[in-house]
Amino acid sequence: MPTLETLHQRIEIQEGNIVRQKVDAIVNAANERLLGGGGVDGAIHQAAGPELLEECRKLNGCPTGQAKITAGYNLPAKWVIHAVGPIWHGGRSNEDALLASCYRNSLVLAESRGIRSIAFPCISTGLYRFPIERAADIALNETLKFIEQHDLPERINFVCYGHDTYSIYLDAARRILPGFSG
Repeated sequence: MPTLETLHQRIEIQEGNIVRQKVDAIVNAANERLLGGGGVDGAIHQAAGPELLEECRKLNGCPTGQAKITAGYNLPAKWVIHAVGPIWHGGRSNEDALLASCYRNSLVLAESRGIRSIAFPCISTGLYRFPIERAADIALNETLKFIEQHDLPERINFVCYGHDTYSIYLDAARRILPGFSG
């Protein structure tokens, strides 16, 4: 069983842009069609280049709560894990469980590919309107449960776009991982 200090060393919260992350894999907050869109999804498709869209077309979509993987093409990351988060409907449509499933399935996929470092955006908190505080708790709790039992990925970054989101994720990490510094 890993120590609390070891878990702290594997998780990082940072403010930044997901497409600039120099990690083995970045996670795309994708839609079910996997054909690009707005927000994080659009930024990743634009930065990766047209080959990403071409590969995504061959995947035949992805259900909410699940994840699929492609190459990273023109991104610094070798891989893109496309995780489809839920649209917020006031918490009445199993949104919490679906969001948790996104993180869990992304981590399982990363481990199966031997991915050592991964960067997550704040899945579903933009265009899909999932409450950020709630999403942060789900993301961190799911990640913590996973890394307590698995050696890979060794490094998990949560990349927050904007200072307010960064502060919310950092506060959640400090609540969930006592002594967490960032």
